[in-house]
Amino acid sequence: MIEIVRKTNINFLGYRKIAFVISGILMVLGIMAIFQVIKGTANLGIDFAGGTAVQLKFEKPVTLQEVRKVLENGGVKGFDLQDFPTVNKVLIRIKKKEDSIGALSEKIISTLREGFKDNNKITVDYTTEIGPKVGAKLRRDAMWAILAATAGILIYIAWRFQFRFSVGATAATFHDVLAVLGIFNLMNKEINLILVSALLTIAGYSLTDTVVVFDRIRENLRFVKRESLEKVMNRSINEVLSRTLITSITTLLAAGALFFFGGEVIHDFALAMILGILVGTYSSIFVASPIVLMWKGKKPLTSKR
Repeated sequence: MIEIVRKTNINFLGYRKIAFVISGILMVLGIMAIFQVIKGTANLGIDFAGGTAVQLKFEKPVTLQEVRKVLENGGVKGFDLQDFPTVNKVLIRIKKKEDSIGALSEKIISTLREGFKDNNKITVDYTTEIGPKVGAKLRRDAMWAILAATAGILIYIAWRFQFRFSVGATAATFHDVLAVLGIFNLMNKEINLILVSALLTIAGYSLTDTVVVFDRIRENLRFVKRESLEKVMNRSINEVLSRTLITSITTLLAAGALFFFGGEVIHDFALAMILGILVGTYSSIFVASPIVLMWKGKKPLTSKR
C-alpha cells in the first residue's frame, strides 16, 4: 500500500561477485567465532562458561549503577546485573572458574551488605552455580539447535519450491547467523543463551524475507517465458524492493526502541536483532537469489503451483 521507492530497474545480480566477497568476510568472522566458542576462548556468558548467580532482595530501592559501583569497589569483576525494581530485587551473575565458585557468592553478599549499610535488611533469594561441564553441554545444545533450525529451513523450502531454492535460502540463513555471531565476537560482546535466542529469531526473519523474493520469482516464471532467468530474478527483486524496505524499516524501529529504551537486560538482544535485520535484508537480495541463479540443476527452474 505504501511505496517508499518507485519502480526500479537495478541490476542486483550484476553485483553478486562483490556481494560474495563481503559475505565471505562475514562468514569467515562467524566461523572464527564458532571455533573460539568451542575452545572456550570467546567472551562466553555464565550460561556457557560456568559461574554463579545470586539474587538479593533489598529493603530499600537501589539502582543498578549503585550496585555496580559497590561491587567494583569491593574487587568483584566480570559480572552482569538485572534488576526487578517493583520488588527491590537484583540478580548478579558472574563468570568464574569452578574452584572459586563456592566462595564467590559469599564475597558478593558481604560486599553489598557492607556497601549498603543503610539498607538494614538484605536477604538472599537464591544462589545458583553452573560448572564448566554444564556450560560446555549448553554450548553444544545451542549449536545443535541452530543446525536443526537450518535443516528445517532446507526441507521446508525444498518442499515449497525446489531444491535449488532451498540451497539458496539455507545458505542465506546460515550466512546471517554466522555474520551476526562473528560481529558480536569481533565487538567482544558476551555470547550467551540470549544471543542464541536472537540468532534463532534472526533465522526466522531471514527466511521470511527470502521467501517473499522467491515467491515473486516463482510468479514471474509462470508468465515470463522469453526472458533469461537472471532478468526474471532481477525483475522480481525490484518488484518487491519497496515491500522489503518497509518491512525492514518497521522492524528496525521496534528493535531500535528496545536497544535505546529497553534497558541493559535486553540491550544485546536488541543489538543482535538490529544487525540481523540489516544482514537478513542484504542476504535475501545479494546471497539467496545469486546462489539459485548459479546452481546448475538437471531440471529447468520452473514454479511449483
